[in-house]
Amino acid sequence: MILSKLYYILVRYPLNKLRFGAFGYQSHINHVIRIEMPQNIFIGKNVSVGKFAWLAANPLTGFHECKLILGDNTYIGNSAHIYCTKSITIENSVLIADRVYISDNQHGFKDIERPIIEQPIVQLNDVVIKEGAWIGENVCISGASIGKNSIVGANSVVTKDIPDYCIAVGAPAKIIKRYSVEKQDWFKTDDKGNFIEI
Repeated sequence: MILSKLYYILVRYPLNKLRFGAFGYQSHINHVIRIEMPQNIFIGKNVSVGKFAWLAANPLTGFHECKLILGDNTYIGNSAHIYCTKSITIENSVLIADRVYISDNQHGFKDIERPIIEQPIVQLNDVVIKEGAWIGENVCISGASIGKNSIVGANSVVTKDIPDYCIAVGAPAKIIKRYSVEKQDWFKTDDKGNFIEI
């Protein structure tokens, strides 16, 4: 235990600080598959990224500034795939389960005469996953943001923004519950997030 801590302090931590745009103390990246453009990736303190992750901040859509930000005390599960071409911000204390895909871009498909793999990458909206959010297993988030302390259920596909204090599930993801600050409790909603009964 003491040797592994010394190894982290003397070797791994200084190397990661040099490699990444920022790398906070007590952060760990465990046996990732791939990291693209680490100088554009900014990692806060006490961040954990699980095994077999793929992290990228690669400006393939032509933006000069491309940033992937992982906030303090954030946990990202195994086999995560986070691909940023302009801006993805994961704020502090976010919990992300295994096999989650997050991107601010997608493959173009306008030209039906060309295979999709040969078409340009298309920029979508910036992605922000706000403080305290929980993203379940196998979730796909594409060009959409998640509100503070909101929950996205397992296997959901998110292509539209989810507001603060909501629970969303499904493909496409729809809001099923929302917290009422006035009543201090969670209540069922319609798929647009309007309370059904309160």
